[in-house]
Amino acid sequence: MLRQTLLAGCSLLLVACQSAPVERDYDTSRDFTQYRTWSWMEPAVTFTPQNDPRVSSDLTSQRIRQAVSETLEARGLRSAEEADLEVQVAVISEVEEDQVTTTFGGSIGYWGWGWGGGPAYTQSRSVDYQVLTLQVDLRDAKDGQLVWRGSDQQELWDTAQPPAEREQQIRDMVNQILTAYPPY
Repeated sequence: MLRQTLLAGCSLLLVACQSAPVERDYDTSRDFTQYRTWSWMEPAVTFTPQNDPRVSSDLTSQRIRQAVSETLEARGLRSAEEADLEVQVAVISEVEEDQVTTTFGGSIGYWGWGWGGGPAYTQSRSVDYQVLTLQVDLRDAKDGQLVWRGSDQQELWDTAQPPAEREQQIRDMVNQILTAYPPY
């Protein structure tokens, strides 16, 4: 019984730790085989909010542009002056709130909760954390209409990361976003 309870609790924790799936949307009326070349829209990378130094920097923009370029090339699209697609990336940083509840005291006895362990106490509190969303938009260069969008989210931690780790995180996010392009 105790074993099953612990196993169920661990399973719930693993499900709770999973990251949100990558979001993708596209225009189903478009023939994506016609898109063979791409170029950057101006501005190529936008930041919201613009004044957040943890996210908005020339170095971050450069890393994003490099990762997107390499990933699009790997997906068969070539960079060109007169392109079929225009690419723009949005980096959105926002604070989210979560409720955390901690239970302490009491114990799990052979016959169930509280056997021989005294009362359990529960404490709840709000925790704020920052979430970074990376969104890649592909627009038809002829009519300017959005034809494909993909985005991924990641929590930002307060710990400083070396530049190589930041670069790898950006590459991983961009690769995750663009794995489903083209959408057929």
